Amino acid sequence: MNPAEILRIVDAIHRDKNIEQEIVFEGIEAALVSAAKKHYGEEAEIEVKINREDGSITASVDGEVLDSEETVGRIGAQTAKQVMIQKIREAERDALYDEYEELIGHMVSGIIQRYDGGAATVSLTNVEAILPRSEQIPGETHHANERVRASVYEVRKAGSRVKVILSRRSPSLVRRLFEQEIPEIADGVIEIHGISREPGYRSKVGVTSSDARVDCVGACVGVRGNRIKNIVDELAGERIDIVRWDDDLEVLIPNSLSPATVEQVILCKMLGRAIVLVSEDQLSLAIGRRGQNVRLASKLSGWDIEIMTQEELAESIDRAVDGFSELEGVVTELAEKLVEEGFLSYDDLSIIEPDDLMEMGGLSEEQVNVIVEQAEKRAEEAEAAANAARRKKREQDRLQAEIADAEAAAAKAQSESGEGEQAPGENADAPPADEGASPAENLPAGDAAQASEESEEEVPTETAEEAEQVAADAEQAPPAEQAPPAGQAPPA
Repeated sequence: MNPAEILRIVDAIHRDKNIEQEIVFEGIEAALVSAAKKHYGEEAEIEVKINREDGSITASVDGEVLDSEETVGRIGAQTAKQVMIQKIREAERDALYDEYEELIGHMVSGIIQRYDGGAATVSLTNVEAILPRSEQIPGETHHANERVRASVYEVRKAGSRVKVILSRRSPSLVRRLFEQEIPEIADGVIEIHGISREPGYRSKVGVTSSDARVDCVGACVGVRGNRIKNIVDELAGERIDIVRWDDDLEVLIPNSLSPATVEQVILCKMLGRAIVLVSEDQLSLAIGRRGQNVRLASKLSGWDIEIMTQEELAESIDRAVDGFSELEGVVTELAEKLVEEGFLSYDDLSIIEPDDLMEMGGLSEEQVNVIVEQAEKRAEEAEAAANAARRKKREQDRLQAEIADAEAAAAKAQSESGEGEQAPGENADAPPADEGASPAENLPAGDAAQASEESEEEVPTETAEEAEQVAADAEQAPPAEQAPPAGQAPPA
């Protein structure tokens, strides 16, 4: 291993593996030291240095300097090579790890190589990444050779390899797609302040513009919605709301609850809660399907949002004042102060800071502890009652569903039975025979003839032709009280 060859190897590894030359030099030095210890013993004090300029090697064992030929000759070349390869692989792994660790939260693009068991193996530039099922958008499917875009979610070392985890559920993917599709964001004219997302269903993106001439919402939507449409298509049809950001919460919260119209926002700073008042016809729109709209608005603003009508708020206030006044040590004046700060339930009162309650009511620490204990107990009782009510309602719904199913099954069976009893040639419009009439009188002509043949005991003297005649005349029979006895012809 001459000096020129060492420099050539270092340079080649640096260019091919993207590893710093200093790391390669250190790896070769460590390999030579490791190999020398096997020759001179583990307790030997060995030092190996490689000149970074000319590639010459200097080594010493227990302070005794070895010449370059002795260094390379006595140290097993094969051992040094194996250790060096291992060190270089570790250096390559560390370089990959550092590269992708810096890309966490950034978007990458790759080709799916395999798609097994819901997890996709994605080939990136210099590493294979994993897109697990848990990080895919609900409802979407992938296939081999498909190009996919995702954000780097996690990077970790696994032996001599680097494991890169991708995600399509992360809000950072939405951010990077906006930066790619909307030039004003990439240029810094429009800024994204926050993103709240429920993957596959809906996202809210808060934006502002530093240029008064640029409308931040309109620029994100694009002409005829072409910009936002590209992002929606990439996210498998996920709905995206562009929210005009404002540092004033009384402006931001109504914007984030769009398209619902908000009447008033009451901020309860001690609880970090905002009570939003809306009209009755806007209540369901503000809450959204399964609470999705208010939940995303709460994540975007960072405040707990409670939607109410004016009537519901008034009822909650009256109920809270009366309930708090029942607690030992709480006077009506203190109960009203608590309600003014947004405490509307025992659960709210149970988490109040003791110092705040002491200052608010001029109470001692012992009195505050008694009040909080009472609130916790009543909150538990209220929660137990609510759980019991929910269980009772579920049981009632289950019983009602079973009754409805049983009624539907009975109706179906009755319908099928009625269709089976009616013969194909039966005259549905014929009036029903009376209860006193004979069986032959209650049957159509064809059935009456058959009944007469099978029941000779009831009509012993009739022939088949007579029975047919009787059955035919039975269709024209008068009411039961005027009908003749069975087996006799009706009077002329």
